[in-house]
Amino acid sequence: MNARPPKKPRDLVDGVLLIDKPVGLSSNDALIKVKRIVNAKKAGHTGTLDPFATGLLPLCFGEATKFSQDLLEADKTYLAKVHLGVTTTTGDTEGETVATHPVEVTVEQIEAALAKFRGPIMQIPPMYSALKRDGKALYEYAREGVTLEREARPVTIHALEMLDYEAPFLTIRVTCSKGTYIRVLGEDIGAALACGAHLNQLRRIGVGSLSITGMVTLEQLQAHDNPLSLLAPVDALLSSFPRLELTPELAKRFQNGQRLALNREPVALPDQQGRVRVYLENKLLGTAILQEWGVLQPERLIANAPPA
Repeated sequence: MNARPPKKPRDLVDGVLLIDKPVGLSSNDALIKVKRIVNAKKAGHTGTLDPFATGLLPLCFGEATKFSQDLLEADKTYLAKVHLGVTTTTGDTEGETVATHPVEVTVEQIEAALAKFRGPIMQIPPMYSALKRDGKALYEYAREGVTLEREARPVTIHALEMLDYEAPFLTIRVTCSKGTYIRVLGEDIGAALACGAHLNQLRRIGVGSLSITGMVTLEQLQAHDNPLSLLAPVDALLSSFPRLELTPELAKRFQNGQRLALNREPVALPDQQGRVRVYLENKLLGTAILQEWGVLQPERLIANAPPA
């Protein structure tokens, strides 16, 4: 009996890869495929996209996984095509048709409807979602024909713009807070127009400060001679934070987790307090909270940062 050849050991890979997730693939399946291609030991994604959705899926490897929570909390931007006049069980193309209505709405009526959803709103999560009740995902209840009461949640629609309207299809661009369901937004717009609606297409084009610039498809990644060269550095996740450069002596203390009083040190401090990214000679050491009087409190440290 022939023994199986030993598995190739996984590599310590650090960085961020912007994947263009295709239709029909779950975010976790995309992660598994990419992790295999780059042979990474540790990886994670930064928030799921529905299988029917496409677009920006930032994947974090190695030390970058320490900062993936920031993208989970970040605002998102989407392009969505709303099919007016047809409602489905799931609020998208994967569900069965529930009802159809004639679509006799004007651009002016659409603009008036969209205005109702800009800013802070309350949104009821859909039954077809991964939210759990008593340890069981809501979509599992939905597949069994069970509908549960869900409390409305506060979300914020920072921007909502009509890009195109050719009845019955309405194309919109949405920038929203975490936890916003674009499927529900599409359904609610349809309800406001008294004709019902579901999402025909959904594409994510922004997560925090990350955009589709530099995004690659799975096919491009698979065919690339050196897929690791497509990874952005770990601090690509932190570009919105002010930068703070430490001296070697201060960097050593920072890497030991010590709070630093910087108001009398030869360090250029950012103009405002809050989260900062910390460097030594252009090498990322981690993130910290800059407090009053120039006090720097270490937050998340890079394990393989250069020794000070």
